[in-house]
Amino acid sequence: MSNKVLVIVGDATETVDTLYPYYRLQEDGFEPVVAGPEKRRYHMVMHEIPPDWDGMVTREWEGYTIQAGIAFKDIKPEEYLGIFFSGGRAPEYTRYNRDLVRITRHFFESNKPIACVCHGVEIPAYAGCVKGRRMATVPKCKFDLEVCGGIFVDAPCVVDGNVVSGRTYHDHGQYVGVWMKMLIEARQTGGSR
Repeated sequence: MSNKVLVIVGDATETVDTLYPYYRLQEDGFEPVVAGPEKRRYHMVMHEIPPDWDGMVTREWEGYTIQAGIAFKDIKPEEYLGIFFSGGRAPEYTRYNRDLVRITRHFFESNKPIACVCHGVEIPAYAGCVKGRRMATVPKCKFDLEVCGGIFVDAPCVVDGNVVSGRTYHDHGQYVGVWMKMLIEARQTGGSR
């Protein structure tokens, strides 16, 4: 079975949302494959809702960049063990990419390990994959999840079958390890959970 795991990005992907799981995958012997609308370098951002701001207003700073090793159109999802949907503003537009929708549906239908944080929920929501699923996301994306039939849970780690989700990067220490265990189990059993 492949050791490759997709990390979905685009311009304005959140830096910590992306880099924490990217390096955690490497620590456990997986090959993170960064994927974007095109095979190129993407600009990431840093997001924070300062405690003294209105609870829905996000402050944004420029973050690092990350190189996508593959474009969505070139992905054969059966070659990958799992997928990670990063947050930031990128999912607001990448969700409309037909190839990303195709890829997303594959992971849900194949019961492969999926992790999602923050705005990342917008991708499986748009792809029609969240109906009846309990998921965490940043509160401002609650509507996106619920209008597509998902169930919003305000918790640092929500597990629903093969899907693990968190609200923001502040939850990485709660949900990423659970997802890593799913990936390790899938690698040992040769595929889906």
